[in-house]
Amino acid sequence: MLPLLLASSSVYRRDLLSRLRLPFICSSPDIDESHRANEPAVELVKRLAEQKARALAAQYPEHLIIGSDQVAALDGRIIGKPHTFENAREQLLAASGKRVSFLTGLALLNTKTGHCQVDCVPFTVHMRELDVERIERYLRTEQPYDCAGSFKAEGLGVSLFQSTEGPDATSLVGLPLIRLVDMLLAEGVQIP
Repeated sequence: MLPLLLASSSVYRRDLLSRLRLPFICSSPDIDESHRANEPAVELVKRLAEQKARALAAQYPEHLIIGSDQVAALDGRIIGKPHTFENAREQLLAASGKRVSFLTGLALLNTKTGHCQVDCVPFTVHMRELDVERIERYLRTEQPYDCAGSFKAEGLGVSLFQSTEGPDATSLVGLPLIRLVDMLLAEGVQIP
């Protein structure tokens, strides 16, 4: 088996990938993550996931490189990571009682053969009706400022959900493991 490389510095993605009990290393790619004019969100995340994998290909010529990228969309527009308390409060207020769509791009590049599998895994969160007090209490407790949508689904953020729908709940955290296993199996990787 070719060694696995996760093209990410995300602690969330690293924790998810460790669930598969396969040895891997991490390296963070340096790419421009700008959204192109008129680029649909699905194409954006697929392009960025593949670019992340390909950015490390020369450095790791005999590896399977995993790239992933995620966006959240509310009312048809992309919302990014909030970075601040104020931005997170505004995002959660805007999302109150609504659907937030998450699109996670995934790429697996075999740098030995050049073969690259790319996909996008959707996931939807239906948010509860949230008031300012509850939002602020949540934000002070969990501080999800580095998370698209302003919540940590793997933590207390789940208390903000009414329901969820999608093929793979791990895609919500940023690395769709079910689809990744399909890709790894296609490359001949034996999953324990």
